[in-house]
Amino acid sequence: MHDILPEDQPYWECIRDVVRKEAAAYNFERIDTPILEATPLFTKGVGQGTDIVEKEMYSFKTKGGDALTMRPEGTASVVRAYLEHGMPNRPSPIKLYYIGPFFRHESPQKGRFRQFHQIGFEILNSASPASDAEIIQLTYGLLSKLKIKNITIQISSLGDNESRVPYLEKLRAYLREHAASLPADCKKKLRTRPLAIFDCKEEKALRVAQNAPKIIDNLSKASYTHFKQVLEMLDELELPYNVNPLLVRGLDYYTRTVFEIWKSNDEDGEARNIALGGGGRYDNLIQMLGGPVATPAGGVALGIERLVEMMKSEGVELKNTQKPTVFLAQLGFDAKKRSLKLFDELRKQGIIAVASFDRDSLKSQLKQADRYGVLYTLMLGQKELLDGRIILRDMATGSQEILKLANITKEIKDRLKKH
Repeated sequence: MHDILPEDQPYWECIRDVVRKEAAAYNFERIDTPILEATPLFTKGVGQGTDIVEKEMYSFKTKGGDALTMRPEGTASVVRAYLEHGMPNRPSPIKLYYIGPFFRHESPQKGRFRQFHQIGFEILNSASPASDAEIIQLTYGLLSKLKIKNITIQISSLGDNESRVPYLEKLRAYLREHAASLPADCKKKLRTRPLAIFDCKEEKALRVAQNAPKIIDNLSKASYTHFKQVLEMLDELELPYNVNPLLVRGLDYYTRTVFEIWKSNDEDGEARNIALGGGGRYDNLIQMLGGPVATPAGGVALGIERLVEMMKSEGVELKNTQKPTVFLAQLGFDAKKRSLKLFDELRKQGIIAVASFDRDSLKSQLKQADRYGVLYTLMLGQKELLDGRIILRDMATGSQEILKLANITKEIKDRLKKH
């Protein structure tokens, strides 16, 4: 778990703002789903043998005996909402997006959090390769607008049911032949999820995976055509991609197109690829979760914490629009009273002002103004109040002017326009 501190908020606001604009441009509507869901939603949807279900979910039983889980991912919840609220009857395709917190019992390490935040885009009830390309185009464009560079799309296909059944038999036979070379942890997973060989990170397993038969070489005619058309569309959009036969993703619901977005990074002189997010098709998931018929769908999810980290490493500078520009220094009770009214006048004009009402000395208040980094300090004492005047100090030059108190809000507004 982690805090998002004030100095990081401009990055988060920037990401949310870009997401909202991109969603509107592509005609995606926002959906928010509960943090707590029935546990079977994820055991059925994500997959019983996956790491998420077996090791990472925060699950518990209520006093009434209900099995609940803090959502570890977003797609299953979106599909549940799609079915529960009659969305299949709406004009297709249904295009939804979400932003929110998710929870996984991860091992503590850099960039991994037990509470993390994701952005997700989902297109439901569309079988077209154009939907896959659109999701990838949207994702790539979003990252470009966040000024994250050196992005590559890693893409593959997991085929349809026609491709997968004979392929899995072939893969199981290969894995039986090489069982002695596999680490115990990987071996256990492979009994129920043979595709997990491509997710095992241990060196021995990587060598076995490298030489294993690949599903991309065993696609049915329909799956091959679909994948070929997706790639042709990415070529048309001039998006950089790499066909990666080892890419499978860690969730059981994926079919056909799968992809990840990688950023190439040079850290300590060592080149490495960082996954910013990923997605793909899940043409069987809607029926698996209670839909009356198989319904084609696909989507993508991106981790916000990872995006913030990448924006910082790229040196992306953001203007803090919430930073105060004016400090009100006041001397005496009557000046404090008048300053409260002046605060209100400034706020109504969209000017952010701050003060230290508990400090009485002008020197200590000017120190505070320096710490805030404001452009101007307004100084109001008993004499100025009686004369209907106020002192304006330019914090960059140190120059001071005596101005009419009644006109000060307009004066400040005019000066800020020139900055």
